Amino acid sequence: MNRDFRAPVLIGHVPAPIVALFPDARCIDDTPTLALDREAHDLTLHCFGLHWADDPVGQIVQSRLALVADGLFLGVTFGGATLHELRASLAEAETRISGGLSPRVLPMADIASLGGLLQRAGLALPVADSVSTTVRYRDIARLASDLRGMGETNALATRSTSLPSRKIFREAESIYRRNFADDGYLVATFEMVFLTGWAPSANQQRPLRPGTADIRLAEALGATESRLKR
Repeated sequence: MNRDFRAPVLIGHVPAPIVALFPDARCIDDTPTLALDREAHDLTLHCFGLHWADDPVGQIVQSRLALVADGLFLGVTFGGATLHELRASLAEAETRISGGLSPRVLPMADIASLGGLLQRAGLALPVADSVSTTVRYRDIARLASDLRGMGETNALATRSTSLPSRKIFREAESIYRRNFADDGYLVATFEMVFLTGWAPSANQQRPLRPGTADIRLAEALGATESRLKR
């Protein structure tokens, strides 16, 4: 894509290197009701806030309504594979020791569900893609410290407010090391899902109606077409 954006808005806690790319951009908080005017921007960038939103579709709809025709919505959020090792280890440890289970890691949507949000929000040409990275930690305590520093600890209203016992943490670390360790380090996955969609416009590409193609698919692919045997 080769395009200049003249009226961008950055939503949420956008990292400084991204803010530097858009020195003239407006920056707003990712509150439930976004401080946006209709059809005022040609780019809305929603950065690492959708997995925290009570109504992620509403966030994207508001972002779309703030776009001019053929304006771009770009979002990035953590996907469902994020911290799956920690989630599984804590769940198994708590079930073994206490006989119950409380969500200890914020749930996050998978890429298919996140891509579906773009369509539900009325954006055209929706695309969802993901990139995963792994980080190695000496122990769960260091991982938890990083999550606190990122502001990514569990904030579910239905979460247990009591701290897990040390016995649960020791068991969780043992399970973690047994199932998700590499050379003595605990491996933590962070999946980043990138979402793009465009405000509808009459000038955008549109799929052709079935039966209106000029050539057969087999010809375009250079393949030999044959009937299926019954």
